[in-house]
Amino acid sequence: MARYYMLAIRPTLFGEIAVVRSWGRIGRRGGERTDVFGTETEAVAHFLDLARRKHRKGYRPTRGGDPT
Repeated sequence: MARYYMLAIRPTLFGEIAVVRSWGRIGRRGGERTDVFGTETEAVAHFLDLARRKHRKGYRPTRGGDPT
């Protein structure tokens, strides 16, 4: 099954930092979750923890950003 998992760090309109993750099967509608943090340090630590866990499950980085 061809799946994707995308992570991004983005600023919010209110000056906070958000870790946005999207996932699903390629060619299908997937899910999305946004976790908001008060500091960039917290957001980066969360981002790296998620990336580490997904890497252990077999996900690998690719070039490009659009999973569809």
